[in-house]
Amino acid sequence: AVDIVLAVDVSTSMRALDFSTAARRVDRLDAAREVAGAFVERRRSDRIGLVAFAGLPYTAAPLTLDHGWLRQRLDGLRTGMVEDGTAIGTALASAVNRLRDSAARSKVVVLLTDGIHNAGAISPENAAEAARALGVRVYTIGAASHEAALYPVVDPFGRERLTRVPPDLDETGLRRIAEITGGRYFRATDLSSLEKVYAEIDALEKTEIEVEQYTRFEERYAPWVVAAL
Repeated sequence: AVDIVLAVDVSTSMRALDFSTAARRVDRLDAAREVAGAFVERRRSDRIGLVAFAGLPYTAAPLTLDHGWLRQRLDGLRTGMVEDGTAIGTALASAVNRLRDSAARSKVVVLLTDGIHNAGAISPENAAEAARALGVRVYTIGAASHEAALYPVVDPFGRERLTRVPPDLDETGLRRIAEITGGRYFRATDLSSLEKVYAEIDALEKTEIEVEQYTRFEERYAPWVVAAL
């Protein structure tokens, strides 16, 4: 049906607490894991892979139909897994490489970040051009509120406290990536809008598949008839 790679930013800026549920405040990565997990559950017929990135990309899961295992890999994403930074270009190139040999009718990368490209040897534009050459459509998501967000820091005495940090998101660059590949750019400023973004991508990426179904019958009525008689 559709082959999809989720590219998720796990840089330390994803600890910012500008998303929330009805009961508690959550950081950007928690929100991304929750909403991406629900997205995976809705795409039962699709192979989905997972690339985590910060200063370097890390393939957390290759393309797979084992969505239960994929959810475990998604739930295991943490900030600090790889060198810090935001290598959007290298992450996109890594995600696209996972789709290089795909024979699917539709090939998609969903890239979520809250930052600006500042690491890696590949520029986002070059990675987007490579995606276009391979027929991969890229949807980019900027996950950050418009206002300064609470961010946990540790003071010299080892105590954690919250400070406010302004958003640092390259919307122009993310929009350009989407335009080059025929995808779309979305801005998610809270949990509700992030859920709507993934729902819209889910609706955009639909394709028909034909499934052959076989039913095998086994007659078991005879013992019941004998017992009834």
